[in-house]
Amino acid sequence: MNAPTLAPLLFFLVVGCLGTAWLWGPPLWRALKRARVRRQPFPAAWREVLRRRMPAFARLPTPVQLQLKKHAQVLLAEKPFIGCAGLVVTDEHRVLIAVQAALLLLNRPAGYFRGLRQILVYPGAFLVERDAPDGQGLVHATRRALSGESWQQGQVLLSWDDVLAGAADPHDGRNVVIHEFAHQLDQEKGAANGAPAFGLGPAAQRARWAKVLGAEYDALRQRLSQGEPGLIDPYAATDPAEFFAVVSEHFFEQALRLATAHPALYRELARFYRCDPRVW
Repeated sequence: MNAPTLAPLLFFLVVGCLGTAWLWGPPLWRALKRARVRRQPFPAAWREVLRRRMPAFARLPTPVQLQLKKHAQVLLAEKPFIGCAGLVVTDEHRVLIAVQAALLLLNRPAGYFRGLRQILVYPGAFLVERDAPDGQGLVHATRRALSGESWQQGQVLLSWDDVLAGAADPHDGRNVVIHEFAHQLDQEKGAANGAPAFGLGPAAQRARWAKVLGAEYDALRQRLSQGEPGLIDPYAATDPAEFFAVVSEHFFEQALRLATAHPALYRELARFYRCDPRVW
């Protein structure tokens, strides 16, 4: 083949390679950066934070501890933490929040909370103002004190007092970090509805998720209407999005009890989170 014939072929090869590099460049570059972060040692000062503030961490299997630390390192490298209401953010705040949030990432190939842009940390419960209808066609401004909130726009708001309480007692089924970061998973592709867009698998698995969680949600509302006690916190009956966030707390903190009382629900959560906290 002579040179004039080769020239167009070489041109298209070069253009094709440049196009491929442009398409794959950002994801590849991000993957390389994350790999470099994960290769770094977990600082001794950060290990001390976990020893003092999250005693359950030391009782986790070694492979789980390693995963949590590596995921936390990536989160700390990529997500900014902002102090609010006078709180000055330190590594203690950042590490304790990131390691608890990393529980939701174990063994999962999805990204690091794709839509999350920043974590806002308050010293304690913070006030939010909402418009609420009164049932008579009027809307009133109401103020509520919250321990945490997740916004679809990419913010997680947390009360530091409640972060500490969640880390200190790993068996009470209450963990504000797990709750709000579960909402972030649910909000990765739109408004939260209790069925995260990523991680549920093909259509058949999504259908099973909807069937099982829908039935459990309805059963909870029925039990509450009849005044019957149960494991799942009543706040889960607010709507399907809150149901998913609340049962995620129970899954990681009360795994054996949840699996015993609600085996089908536990199986769906175990498939989604790709772990089994009963064996930790």
